This record gives sequence, C-alpha cells and structure tokens, in this order.
Amino acid sequence: PYIEGLQTDNLSTGVACMTKHFPGGGPQKNGLDPHFSFQEGQIYPGDNFDYHLIPFEAAFEANTSAIMPYYGVPTDQTDENVAMSYNKMIITTLLREKYNYDGIVCTDWGLITDRPIGPNVVWKARAWGVENLTALERAQKIIEAGCDQFGGENRPELVVQLVNEGKLSEERINQSITRLLRQKFQLGLFENPFVDESKVSEVLNKKSSRELGERTQKESMTLLKNKAEVLPLQKDKLNVYIENIDSMTVAKFAKVVSTPKEADYAIIRLNSPWYPAETKVPFAKSFHHGDLDFKGEEKDKILKLLKTIPTIVNLYLDRPAVIPEIAENAHALIADYGASDQSVCEVLFGNASPKGKLPFELPSSMEAVYNQKTDVPYDSENPLFKFGFGLSYK
Repeated sequence: PYIEGLQTDNLSTGVACMTKHFPGGGPQKNGLDPHFSFQEGQIYPGDNFDYHLIPFEAAFEANTSAIMPYYGVPTDQTDENVAMSYNKMIITTLLREKYNYDGIVCTDWGLITDRPIGPNVVWKARAWGVENLTALERAQKIIEAGCDQFGGENRPELVVQLVNEGKLSEERINQSITRLLRQKFQLGLFENPFVDESKVSEVLNKKSSRELGERTQKESMTLLKNKAEVLPLQKDKLNVYIENIDSMTVAKFAKVVSTPKEADYAIIRLNSPWYPAETKVPFAKSFHHGDLDFKGEEKDKILKLLKTIPTIVNLYLDRPAVIPEIAENAHALIADYGASDQSVCEVLFGNASPKGKLPFELPSSMEAVYNQKTDVPYDSENPLFKFGFGLSYK
C-alpha cells in the first residue's frame, strides 16, 4: 500500500519509489551500522537469509521503481565477501535473475569516494571488502555487479575512462541508460519537467493528511502495562509531575506541579537507550548503536522516581529496549513509535485509545540479546514482552 499509494496507477501522477535496503540490513554483527568502517558485516548464524527477502518480494509485486542495496557485507552467503552493491551474486544472480527485476538499481551513498568532513577527519567510502581497489576499479565492479546508478556520487569521468579503456561495453551502458530513461518518461519529465511550487503546501499539508497522521500516532501507541487500570487518567482532576514532556500541553489535561511530592502521578517520556560509537566521524556518533538498557545515573534517577510516586512511563521505541526494572516499577508503561506530546496526552487521558502491538520483542536482559541469533526474529530467551504484545483500555 505504501508503494502503491506513492506511485499511483500512473507514475506520471505519482512518486517513483526506491525500496531499500536490499536484501535486508538487519543482521549486523554486534549491531554495528555499516555506514562506518567499524562495521563487521552481516551474519546469518540461523541460516535465515531468505527470511529477510520477504518485504522485498512484496515490493516487487507492487512494481517498485527502484531498489537500493545496503552497505553491508553478506558474510559467507555468496562467492565473495564484498558489500551488496559490489556483489554480482546479490545484484545479478539474486535480484536480476531470480526476481527478474529490471528496474533501476541505485547504490547507497558514497561507495566510491572518501569524503573529508572536518579538520583531519575523513569519512571513508563504504567500499567494504574492496577497500584496496582504486576509484576506477570500484566503479567498474559496481557496474559489473548490475547496478545502474552511483548513489551520492558524481563520477561520470570514471565511466568515460572505463569505456575508453575498453573495460565497459556500449551494450552494458545501454542497459542502465534504458532503465533510467524509461523511468523519466514514465514520470513525464520530458513532457512536463517542472512542478508548480505553489501547490506543494496544498498537496503535502492537507488537513485530511495531518488528521490521519495524528490519528496514526495515537492509535499505534502500545500499552504494555496498566496496573490497577490507572490509564486512562482522569482529566482535570489530577496533579501531575512531568519530565521530558511539554508543560503547556499537559496543562490542557491536568494541573502540572513542580515536585513529585505535590503530585498524584508522574508522567515521564523516555527514549530507548543507545550509546554513541567511539569514532572520529561526528556523523557516526549520532547513530543509535550499542546496548539497549539504561545504565548508571540515568537508570538510578528513573527508578528513584518510579519508587517515589505512581508513574506513567511513555517510551519511544525507535529500537528495542531492555527495561525489566522500569517495567516492574512503573504503574503504567506505554510505547510509541514517534508521537507528539499532544498525541501522547490524548491517549493517556482517554481522548483516544491505544491499539498498537509490538513490532518486535522487548528482551529481558542484555545477556539474552547477546545470546540470540542475529538473523532470526523473536528468539531471545524469556522476552519481557513478546512480539505482537499489546493491551487495550477496558
């Protein structure tokens, strides 16, 4: 539905979708993101490679306009341990031949060229497995693998040099040119190359679209614990102490007080834990790597509040979290996947009901995380909350 909604029945009235990241980027060794050189490849200890292809098969059925391979290395799954866009068995044998995909294949960004991003800081090209190749050799290997476009790279001189040196045939160039031009014709870019910019806000900021987004925020919230059916809270009858949530918004629903002692309940919003990588690349430090549990002073502060006053904990799950002590001590625990303070309050105070189910399990410990198989879903031992769990208001 996502792809079909964007592309519409006629691509000239829609948006060409690029589906990524083929053939799945989940099973990263030690959870390390392959944007960066400290990555350790994708591993499949559960022999579960094909499981990760399922969403792409649906995208092919929906005629997605383009595919982007991932940065990762499918370790020991093909005849060479090189990143997906360099890997002919991934792009040609699997994608082109098995799935008969003849749309555009665009690499992820920056596979060929190192980029200076600060004083004495260089972000290495994501040329995993072919680090020793020259830029020209990398470009050739990407094209020979079956890709049509260098993502985030403007290196036409490399293609020209490959042609001039007889390393790249006109027939191969024509394959990619055909795919790229076909999409431009389908989009109507030659007949109608410009858009009316004055229409952008009208198209993208429609009231119905905003209302759908707000409703989705609220209904997707997932109720994990509701001790003594504390939720929904009574509007206009409670004193609440809050953390990490806008006081003006909460004040529409209850009286906001400055200390836990004055409050009937506390309401706190938390983000799933993550820990920045040790690297000189600033961009890498913003990626959500590392353990999934709260630690040290941050954890102690949360638990102290939970043991002082009945507390409703709202947890933003952009990744799974390990929260056994928080779940045990919270009066209510409710997760969201991206929701405004207003949407959260609408649910907590009963103007809307949570209908969401967990899209992944929440493990019971980091030990369980370490012991699970990277490529197998829902296999941590004794999860705190299982995949698909979600309560509802009575």
